[in-house]
Amino acid sequence: MAHHPPDVPPAPAGEGVGVVLGVGGGIAAYKVAHLLRLLTESGHDVRVVPTAAALEFVGAPTWAALSGHPVTASVWDDVEQVPHVRIGRAAELVVVAPATADLLAKAAHGLADDLLSTTLLTATCPVLMAPAMHTEMWQHPATRANVETLRDRGVHVLEPASGRLTGADTGPGRLPEPEEIFAAATGLLGSATRSAGHRDLAGRRLVVSAGGTREHLDPVRFLGNRSSGRQGYALAHTAAARGAEVVLVAANTALPQPQGVTVVPVGSAEELRDVVLATAAEADAVVMAAAVADFRPRDTSTTKLKKGAGEPTEIALVRNPDVLAELAAAPRRRAGQVVVGFAAETGDAEGDVLAHGRAKLARKGCDLLVVNEVGAAGHPTGFEGRQNAAVVLGSDGSETPVPLGSKEALAEVVWDLVAARWGSAASQRRRTTGS
Repeated sequence: MAHHPPDVPPAPAGEGVGVVLGVGGGIAAYKVAHLLRLLTESGHDVRVVPTAAALEFVGAPTWAALSGHPVTASVWDDVEQVPHVRIGRAAELVVVAPATADLLAKAAHGLADDLLSTTLLTATCPVLMAPAMHTEMWQHPATRANVETLRDRGVHVLEPASGRLTGADTGPGRLPEPEEIFAAATGLLGSATRSAGHRDLAGRRLVVSAGGTREHLDPVRFLGNRSSGRQGYALAHTAAARGAEVVLVAANTALPQPQGVTVVPVGSAEELRDVVLATAAEADAVVMAAAVADFRPRDTSTTKLKKGAGEPTEIALVRNPDVLAELAAAPRRRAGQVVVGFAAETGDAEGDVLAHGRAKLARKGCDLLVVNEVGAAGHPTGFEGRQNAAVVLGSDGSETPVPLGSKEALAEVVWDLVAARWGSAASQRRRTTGS
């Protein structure tokens, strides 16, 4: 039974809050009614907490009818229930949509002058914010600083969509579609549920690579890529939350260390290979989410290459080791070990993204390959972004599509598929031994 401090009454029976849906005062509030429907129809108990400005766009009766709970923006209603503390403490997830520039600023600076802002201050669960505002407001340095502050604290702030805004304006700042917010929310709920007690990866040793390798031309220049490491870090974080012992091999990242994870920093592809192969020897699964350079300069200068006499007219490249293929084909690969690769692909004249992914899966010999499209105009997935969408291909011919959502949501799907592989292997051993 949950402990409640004596000054905060417990929630009445039958009124426990699963998801708090905060609604900001923007025209996009009308779209949030659809998000509320998606949440309630999937079985979640949702308490809507709008701002006073939000109620100018969509009234309290609408939110109450769709959620089945009374709705208010004021801390002065039902004060005997101490709602400004109780609602946040009881929540499993807080979703704010639209998260206006004002709401982002209040949350970043800890201001609390209404029911929603006090709820954000008392919530100990995951918080997901879906911004929506005019382009100039989203791009303003103050808003950007507030978003980074919130993200540094662990708040999940989605990138707004780009498109038609209020009136004739277009540009970044449009509320993500309700289905996208719902996918991110359910991914966070799954992660929170597991970390609260469903530690299904307890006892497992996992290795995850993240980031992008750098192959130096001279002391200041290198060949590299755009990988931020966010997907690998999401994999490490969610695995640790599910009870696993995780080693994160991080190539040139600048992200906060996930709690409960051992981080080993590396620079080049060869450095990454050495660490991954050494740690994989005792691992139950290895997930290669890092973007490993295919090539490196044949020659590396010990001094900076300068313009003028002696400047290089061409740079000779040599191939780096294929770490994923080496892991999959390792003669001493641990029994039952699952090897997962990532493939950032683009379509071309020879085939679409999935065709290239299937060919790579066969070529690499891994058990699972996470294929995501990169480089397409307006496609907010893959490198540097905070969202991802993918299809996970299995060596058994399976295909598992993962819709656009947070990188944590994709990570949860990957670990579910890895765990299913372990379960299948165990069942096969029992059938073989007759036990």
